[in-house]
Amino acid sequence: MSDKIFGRNPVLEALKGDRSINKLLIAKGATGGSLSEIRAKALAKRIPVQEVERPYLDNLAEGASHQGVVALGAARDYVEVEDILAIAGAKGEDPLVLLLDEVEDPRNLGSILRTADGAGAHGVIIPKRRSAGLTEAVAKASAGAVEYVPVARVSNIAQTIDNLKKQGLWIVGTDAQGDKVYWEQDLGGPLGIVVGSEGKGIGRLIKEKCDFLVRIPMKGKISSLNAGVATSLILYEVLRQRR
Repeated sequence: MSDKIFGRNPVLEALKGDRSINKLLIAKGATGGSLSEIRAKALAKRIPVQEVERPYLDNLAEGASHQGVVALGAARDYVEVEDILAIAGAKGEDPLVLLLDEVEDPRNLGSILRTADGAGAHGVIIPKRRSAGLTEAVAKASAGAVEYVPVARVSNIAQTIDNLKKQGLWIVGTDAQGDKVYWEQDLGGPLGIVVGSEGKGIGRLIKEKCDFLVRIPMKGKISSLNAGVATSLILYEVLRQRR
């Protein structure tokens, strides 16, 4: 499935249907026709809209007629958070869910999906804004794991954490100032693991909502690992403890 949709009518029909769309790109200065309806439907679905220079769209379209509009669709459809929890229930396992706080590098998201598959995580939750989506670049970096790891996209990670807590999950955040080294913390039971962005880490509000914070010890001059590597360490410690 292509992750790019060109032209006003095709984009409008994709917005009317159930197609998962990561972002809408509109040429600067483009007006008239169905653009107002396209913008309104994107807003209603909370799909980010970005204005870009027309040559950028020309390059994306590779000669196809885009009429000033390109939608970046998902390489795979998103699921609901409830679907991820249902998968754990069907397997008779405690839920193991990853929540990514503004992980924007597609290679990191792809790496995280690959590790999530290998370590037996039931799914990944990402925010709709300021996050890499399920693009072809992510699919490639995941080495095929995008086909096996369910991904939910939510409007508000903080509210999602609150809902997961109500359903019995403990929430652990990865942070350089964590109280315990990650292998010292009990990581059994229903668990949600929060991983922060490559630069800023976990946001303040998200950090406050975590039940506990764990750190990865760093002995060299670099203060942190990238999100993909950090996730791998935590997930495989969960797997070790569960066994």
